Amino acid sequence: MNSTLCLSRPIRSFSLASFQNRKFVEAKQFKPQLTSCLIESSKLKCFGSVNSRTGLRAHQQLRDDSGESRRILSRRVRVSSNDAQFGSLPNKGGTESSSFAEFITSERVKVVAMLALALALCNADRVVMSVAIVPLSLAHGWSRSFSGIVQSSFLWGYLISPIAGGTLVDYYGGKVVMAWGVTLWSLATFLTPWAAENSLWALLFARAMLGVAEGVALPCMNNMVARWFPPTERARAVAMAMAGFQLGNAIGLTLSPILMSQGGIFGPFVIFGLCGFLWVLVWLSATSSTPDRSSQISKYELDYIMNKRPKSHAVENKPKTKMIPPFRRLLSKMPTWSLIVANSMHSWGFFVILSWMPIYFNSVHHVDLRQAAWFSAVPWSMMALTGYLAGLWSDTLIRNGTSITLTRKIMQSIGFIGPAIALIGLTAAKSPSTASAWLSLAVGLKAFSHCGFLVNLQEIAPHYSGVLHGISNTAGTFAAILGTVGAGFFVELVGSFQGFLFLTSLLYFLAALFYNIFSTGERVNFDETVS
Repeated sequence: MNSTLCLSRPIRSFSLASFQNRKFVEAKQFKPQLTSCLIESSKLKCFGSVNSRTGLRAHQQLRDDSGESRRILSRRVRVSSNDAQFGSLPNKGGTESSSFAEFITSERVKVVAMLALALALCNADRVVMSVAIVPLSLAHGWSRSFSGIVQSSFLWGYLISPIAGGTLVDYYGGKVVMAWGVTLWSLATFLTPWAAENSLWALLFARAMLGVAEGVALPCMNNMVARWFPPTERARAVAMAMAGFQLGNAIGLTLSPILMSQGGIFGPFVIFGLCGFLWVLVWLSATSSTPDRSSQISKYELDYIMNKRPKSHAVENKPKTKMIPPFRRLLSKMPTWSLIVANSMHSWGFFVILSWMPIYFNSVHHVDLRQAAWFSAVPWSMMALTGYLAGLWSDTLIRNGTSITLTRKIMQSIGFIGPAIALIGLTAAKSPSTASAWLSLAVGLKAFSHCGFLVNLQEIAPHYSGVLHGISNTAGTFAAILGTVGAGFFVELVGSFQGFLFLTSLLYFLAALFYNIFSTGERVNFDETVS
């Protein structure tokens, strides 16, 4: 009778919810108790008079409970702050989640934070001349068109290095090439005051050398992100790195007038150059080129990165890319041309706004240099914020089942059509505040492009992302030179900045259409022979 009553009670089944109860957190106590039930089942009165089949079912139930509990225990042990990404990731067996604090303390986020600092310095060194060009033009009597040539001298060097730099990145890795790049562009920035004091040609040469060194920055960023981040985190990682890029604009435009007022025209060149040398020392000592070479990464985070990355994207496990990439095959695919067109339009709009907006606010809205720099800097801060939000949204779309191709097209459409409409609004602005609001909207929406074509480079060509970025960057530099110099001549001939902004808006619409027709988020086979 006792056995019958005992078996009529439901044998307890331990689930994940019950295991999370405080009573069951003490795993060391729970495991011996469960084992003793299995080993010494003969001592339980409830099994004293039952038949063998019933006892076997009860015994099997306890064994099932034991196996389930052991799986729960092992799963709890495997999960750590570095093993999960920010937000949640759906798995076949359930969902893993982590807090924002757990994500930002991971080693891969430290790497992308260093990349963001490098890109901030990259742009700060670049935009100093956008502010310094006003007093330099007055001192030397330069015309608007010649001022555009001086500012475009950076792009002459930038035109040379992206393809060669991208090839070096694919061969040697992003860490080494980025260290050399930051060292050289910081030296060029530091020596700019000396060059300007000696001759115009020395100044142009220093700015061109700055461009040569900075041409490797974005290919290095793409290479490091592809190595350190799984596909479901890459848009966010690129957005974080590019946030530093945009904040560099804001820092350079706002601090340069202040530093000039305290230390002369060339004060910011010296300060930013020294900051670059300091960054290189930290970069070389605190980061590694790949996760498996890092001495500071946890085993959990390393396993997470390697397991979440598709095998076809395991860049670090692949033999070194050939020193001479297959240019003909790369250029034979329309997805490559969609990236070239997108990068060209992105660079056109970026450099026109970057180079000419201080002069635009100074000449059209009649604000002084410091105010003009401030009005021009606010949009870049907006771009840093919207870029990160775009990255979060992009990764969320992919995790929720939206195809990579559609996600990239959505991001790129917002990144081009949004600025096109906002620039039309800018031409109608009657006050500096209204103009700055329209410009902030244009630049802020432009950040969505970073989750479009910029991430797309890693997806269609994971083993050639550096050189492909270099090719598209070279085309973008041509467009940037044409836009920067062309804006100066256009204003001299037509006498209006507004007309050039209308032209830029039209080009944005056309580039968005081309990208949506020919782009893809799937990997493209660039290793097959072209017939």
